[in-house]
Amino acid sequence: MLQDTFRSAAMLLAVIVSIASTAPRAIRAETVHPYGLDSRPLAEPYLLMPDGTNGAFPPLLSQTGAFKDMHSLTPSESLIPYDLNISFWSDGATKSRWISVPNDAAGHGAKIGFQPNGEWTFPNGTVFVKHFELPVDETRPDVKRRLETRLLVRDAAGGVYGVTYKWRADNSDADLLETNLSEDIVIKTATGTRTQTWYYPSRQDCLTCHTARAGGVLGVKTRQLNRDLSYPGGVTDNELRAWNHLGLFEPALNEAEIPNYAKLARADDLTRGLEDRARSYLDANCAHCHRPGGTVAYFDARYDTPLARQNLIEGQVLINQGIDNPRTIAPNDIWRSILFMRVNTVEAIKMPPLAHQVLDEQAVALLRQWIQSLPGPLVLEPPMISPRGGNFDKSIEVTLQHGEPGAAIHYTLDGSAPTTSDPLYEKPIKVTGPTIFRAKAFKHGFTKSITVQEVFIIGG
Repeated sequence: MLQDTFRSAAMLLAVIVSIASTAPRAIRAETVHPYGLDSRPLAEPYLLMPDGTNGAFPPLLSQTGAFKDMHSLTPSESLIPYDLNISFWSDGATKSRWISVPNDAAGHGAKIGFQPNGEWTFPNGTVFVKHFELPVDETRPDVKRRLETRLLVRDAAGGVYGVTYKWRADNSDADLLETNLSEDIVIKTATGTRTQTWYYPSRQDCLTCHTARAGGVLGVKTRQLNRDLSYPGGVTDNELRAWNHLGLFEPALNEAEIPNYAKLARADDLTRGLEDRARSYLDANCAHCHRPGGTVAYFDARYDTPLARQNLIEGQVLINQGIDNPRTIAPNDIWRSILFMRVNTVEAIKMPPLAHQVLDEQAVALLRQWIQSLPGPLVLEPPMISPRGGNFDKSIEVTLQHGEPGAAIHYTLDGSAPTTSDPLYEKPIKVTGPTIFRAKAFKHGFTKSITVQEVFIIGG
């Protein structure tokens, strides 16, 4: 009986040892997060697009190989969905994005040249697909209209070309555009309707932003794809991790390093600082041109460049826009910050300059808040001139106002810049003939305001 007891104890101990040895592996297996993408799709180089601009472009989007069903906008099996941390501002449109990277049946998949900072490199034959829809009912934000789908192709010479397909009203297909086009879109509002002009870019327009200096491809880089995406299979995964699992990168990533990579901050992500969010916006919307060797300007908008070397704060400007002592960004002074001035308009000096008809109110608010948070002297805002300039049949009275108690407003009627030696505003001024009316506010302890002006034509 004692022998049976020992035998039972030995068997129990063996079971315990077996469980103990396998439990860690089982636990580890259960805690491994699934990948968003399981296998790399086959993809012909260029899909059905030509390998360069000398080839024949498919006249219809359905003939490009990008989608297998147009009504449902179902992408072909070759396309991999992706999204960005910060989208380039496109007048309020929503965007869907896919990429096709060449991969043949023999498993000879082309690789994306990965690097943690800066631009990635892409193999010839890579195709980027970007689809635009515009909300057209402010009372029902889910109601959208298909506008266009753009394809950007890495050509056989290592450059890029872009094409635009404009959707038909019935969503049956989209037609290739041979040049740029503007279209007025009717938007339903709570009180009626408004009209928004949409700009469809030409092939040449595409190269305005997709420059060789920026690598031809915009957005698809570490700091933009370091984010989670809900994939069609129902798994949410970090995009860098999912792409790495497919073997898209050369060199391959160490997944443990992904949390250490840079990640652009959304304007509404209050877990990130003001400076971080503002610099992220500038990176996504300005850095393709504003970088060393890019457009003629003094500042570098790339997020990878430390703020101290970006030449943003107190940076010199090439065009002063008629402002005294202007800077790229003047601390605590939005009126002398030329960068802010150009983002905060849709007039001729607007930035970005292309396909931009609607103000990005969220970006304007973000940049204003950041600039006004920067240490700097108190600044007077410019006076208000009423009425606005224009043509008048008879003489008028012009009034000046300022919100700062004790601020003195000086003005001129000959177009010269006002100083404290010029007349002090005390009561409405009668204007009887053509006049360039300029005004500026002054107060001890404050930086003087910028000069504002209105032009009045009387009896013209």
